Amino acid sequence: MLQHLFTANQVIPGPAGQQIRDGAVLFQDGTILAVGPREAVEDLASPTAERRNFAGGTILPGLINCHVHLVFDACGAPARAAAEATHAELADRADRLLRSGVTTVRDLGDRGGLAIQFRDQHFRGPRIVPSGPPITVPDGHCWFLGGAADGEPELRARVRQNAELGAEVIKVMASGGQITPNSPSLWESQFTAAELAAIVDEAKKAGLPVAAHAHGTDAISAAADAGVATIEHCTWLREGGGGYDLRDDVAAKIAERGIFACVAWPSDWRGFMNRLGSARAEQVVSRFEWMTEHGIRMIPGTDAGAGNSGFDDYAGALQLYEHLGFDRGHIIEMATTTSAEALGVGDTTGQLTPGLSADLLVTAGDPLADLTNLGRLELVTFKGRPAALQAR
Repeated sequence: MLQHLFTANQVIPGPAGQQIRDGAVLFQDGTILAVGPREAVEDLASPTAERRNFAGGTILPGLINCHVHLVFDACGAPARAAAEATHAELADRADRLLRSGVTTVRDLGDRGGLAIQFRDQHFRGPRIVPSGPPITVPDGHCWFLGGAADGEPELRARVRQNAELGAEVIKVMASGGQITPNSPSLWESQFTAAELAAIVDEAKKAGLPVAAHAHGTDAISAAADAGVATIEHCTWLREGGGGYDLRDDVAAKIAERGIFACVAWPSDWRGFMNRLGSARAEQVVSRFEWMTEHGIRMIPGTDAGAGNSGFDDYAGALQLYEHLGFDRGHIIEMATTTSAEALGVGDTTGQLTPGLSADLLVTAGDPLADLTNLGRLELVTFKGRPAALQAR
């Protein structure tokens, strides 16, 4: 098979603090063979290797979006969109994610396993880590996706059904949400602590992690006690919705147990902040800072497809974390290495290291100097295959 040698002004392998000036990546048949200084890697390349130099560019791992919904269309009518979603529409949304630099996504809620079926038929990328229908209560948040269950026996059966469909993660709606009329409110818990524990226990039997949608602090606490792998949104809403209920003991428990938090904010987070107003926006920033201070590890996602969150500008979404004070190297690590660990795909992707998939981005500039360069793409490859890019 033909080898490919990419060289650039800089290679960022993934973990914060790791930079290779005048670097190179060698890959073959979709797998990385070598990463390092240009001269050293060039010496390893076959004389017939295809060679591409990206002067002034940066090579880094493909980005990971940890929270998307391919069956939704970002048009504000999720039940209709999910009911009418086709494989062709999922392919378009997946391709848009890939062209924006996202080579792996975690799909956290589809209709009847549609994203799972799509994963098995769509080979251009991005890699899909699907949950199937999210588990909810009858008439609960996102009941229209087909995952409603009532009582522990039904909940366990629903976990087994999703596992049999081919899910790689189990999604549970531990609290209510915003997009389902006449369902529990954001801050309301939908399951008891014992029911959440049963879901996690059944998922463990199937070898699957659990991602818990949880806006209310009571739901967050119960999900942490149950042993979920990630908490989605993690909003810390007080009962009744009157502000935040930041509990130090719960935050410490989340950090101690290695549970990841995915706040899942859209690319237009600035517009969202503006709509909140300056006082509420400052509270939001303080909440993120508080979680970080307590050692909670965060992973980025956009809830793409839900509300008006689109599939195209992941680089813009990551700028939220710079606004929150995160170092650019840390942000890149979060969106690659840390996310791969959280999703259980760290032995496949998330870093530029020999043996892993050749999921690569080449940016026109240095994202460590200016994070907007993550949106100035020269090339995206998934398993070594180039993707058609969006016009800049």
